[in-house]
Amino acid sequence: MRALFSLVGLVVVVAVIAMLMKKQLQAVAPAVVPAAPATAGVPAPTVPEQSRAAQQKVLQDVNRALEQGASRASD
Repeated sequence: MRALFSLVGLVVVVAVIAMLMKKQLQAVAPAVVPAAPATAGVPAPTVPEQSRAAQQKVLQDVNRALEQGASRASD
């Protein structure tokens, strides 16, 4: 009887952990974004182009923040 309760308890714990893992993985999964319709004559940017554009934007934002910090420090 004791072994049966241990086995049932173990199954319940595994089921709870599986549900928690499923919920966590769904929260981390990327959201499906519908593709925007392409404008006539302009091809959609490729993934490497999008990556470079994002990197450039971050670089510009960091430089702007550093300049603002330097100007505040000099005041």
